[in-house]
Amino acid sequence: MESLNRYIPYAHMIATVFGLIELGLTCYLVSPWWRAPGIYAFMLFSSVWTLLVLIYIALFPPYFPKTFQRTIALALEWITMIFWFAGSIALAVYFGSPSCGAGTFCGCVEAATAFGFLLWVTFLFIVIVDTMATLKGRARGQRAKPVVGV
Repeated sequence: MESLNRYIPYAHMIATVFGLIELGLTCYLVSPWWRAPGIYAFMLFSSVWTLLVLIYIALFPPYFPKTFQRTIALALEWITMIFWFAGSIALAVYFGSPSCGAGTFCGCVEAATAFGFLLWVTFLFIVIVDTMATLKGRARGQRAKPVVGV
């Protein structure tokens, strides 16, 4: 697992880029609705949540080391992974798999679903590596050092 730790900063960068793309897609989905369907709003919330979590993980260890807690960061990563899995499944079930043709709204929903699953896979990787690093540190009686990236 030590060799996978070096990929965590890249995974954080990928999650940031995908999170920004998902934010743009879900803003487009929510914009024409006075009362947007709940799943569109949840995906928008998940995008903003992801960016806030990534800011916490990236900026707090170097600039605010006394306020950064590795366990809290790991819990936030787990919650974010669950959000992306639940939101992507719910969006795929809500919208189904129509043949869009040239419809931009339909294509945007499909893209938002695809990027949601990509974010889930990215956070799944981050969670597995960080959990293993944390458990390995606890087994030795040490504090695991945070893997900082972005």
